Amino acid sequence: MHKLSRTNRDKLQQFVSITGASEKSALQALKASDWQIEAAFDVFYSQPQPKSNDPYSDMILAEGVSVLCSELQVEPQDIVTLVLSWHMNAATACEFSKEEFCGGLLALGIDSIGKLQEKLSFMRSELKDEQKFYEIYNFAFGWAKEKGQKSLALDTAIGMWQLLFAEREWPLVNHWCDFLQDRHNKAISKDTWAQLLEFARTVNPMLSNYDAEGAWPYLIDEFVEYLYDKSVVEK
Repeated sequence: MHKLSRTNRDKLQQFVSITGASEKSALQALKASDWQIEAAFDVFYSQPQPKSNDPYSDMILAEGVSVLCSELQVEPQDIVTLVLSWHMNAATACEFSKEEFCGGLLALGIDSIGKLQEKLSFMRSELKDEQKFYEIYNFAFGWAKEKGQKSLALDTAIGMWQLLFAEREWPLVNHWCDFLQDRHNKAISKDTWAQLLEFARTVNPMLSNYDAEGAWPYLIDEFVEYLYDKSVVEK
């Protein structure tokens, strides 16, 4: 076997780390795709795989995602990983199916880890676009919740709100999180998740345009009373 160049050796290591493939299988896929990473993923996942009782055999799981983040030089909890998952239409945080991963790379026009890294600044900028932020925010609920659950665990929801509203500032986010921990302490429904963004977008932080007769969820009405009780805002 000819000695690999440094660039191709790096691609081989990246491929093995992310997919969990053997070095032999990775080498075959990369050679068959002329050393284009995105095409190699497609080649690898399209090949007949040995029968397995493991339902995750064709998944990139947490370890592979961690390696991918390391290659991209971002932390797994960086919000750009949420934006990337949105582009890939990933069903669950910290994992990708072969369809999600390959389809996402194809849609983004990316054929190497280097090009994916170059795309990260664009992904961050998408959070500044109001419509895209709306879509990413609503995607985050299903992405972050536990499989099989209809609601989002409170601690997870609070973490996601703090992450998201760090990008599009909402002055009341910390009061909202404190309120939930003090008065609610339960999982968050999809309706509450969606309506909170609408509340943050349309009601100003001083609540001067808040309509008590509006169709807000009960929990948001309770939050407004909490703000009044704590003298955060005046009636």
